[in-house]
Amino acid sequence: MFQNTVKPCGRPRSFDEGRALEMATQVFWLKGYDGATIDDLVAGMGVGRPSLYAIFGNKQTLFLRVLQAYTEKKGARVTQALLSPQTLRDSLASFLRSAVESATEEGSAQGCLALCVAPLVNDVKVQEILQNAMAGVTALVEHRFRDGVSTGEIPPDFPVAVRASQLIDFVRGLTMRALLGIPRKTLLKDAEEAVDLVLLPRGGNAAPKGMFNERC
Repeated sequence: MFQNTVKPCGRPRSFDEGRALEMATQVFWLKGYDGATIDDLVAGMGVGRPSLYAIFGNKQTLFLRVLQAYTEKKGARVTQALLSPQTLRDSLASFLRSAVESATEEGSAQGCLALCVAPLVNDVKVQEILQNAMAGVTALVEHRFRDGVSTGEIPPDFPVAVRASQLIDFVRGLTMRALLGIPRKTLLKDAEEAVDLVLLPRGGNAAPKGMFNERC
C-alpha cells in the first residue's frame, strides 16, 4: 500500500496570522498608511515578502485586514463596557476609560488606528469599515441610554441620539489628546467629568440622584 508522501501546500503550521496582523497594526499605527513600506511591514511582521503577498496580498488588502480586525476588537471592548450589568453612569464611564486606556497603552503607539490613521486613507473600502464601526458603536450607546430610560436612571425625554453623538465626540477628543501626549491620569479625570456632562438632563441642570427612579 502506497503512502501519501506529498506535503500539503500553504502557510507553515507555526505561522500565527493573528499575531502577524497585530504586528502590522503597530507598523501602520506608527508610520501611517502612506509612510509604511512593504519593507517596514516585512520587518515588523517577521514574515518574508513572498509570504506577506501570498497570505495578505498587497499593502492595501493587508491594511483592510488590519483595520477590520482592529475595529472588531475595539467593538468587543465597547460592548463589554457598555452592556455589563452596572449603572448607566458606570457603563458610560467604563466606556470612556476603556478608550483612554487603549489610546495610552504602554508599548503601543498613542491614539487610535481607527481615529488617527485610517481616516487619512483615501480608500472607499476603508471608509466603509470606519462608517460601519462608528454606526455600531453609536447604536450601542443609544441602546444603553434607552435602557437607562427604562430603568428610570434618566428622564423619558432624554435626548438619546444627541447625547450618544456627544459621547462619541468625547472619545474622539480624548483619543486625539492622547496622541498629543497628554498623560493618561489627566485624560481619565477628564473622562469622568465628560460622563457627568453627557448625563445632564434637558436644560442643563443636574437632577437630584434617584429622581427618575420613582414610578407613578
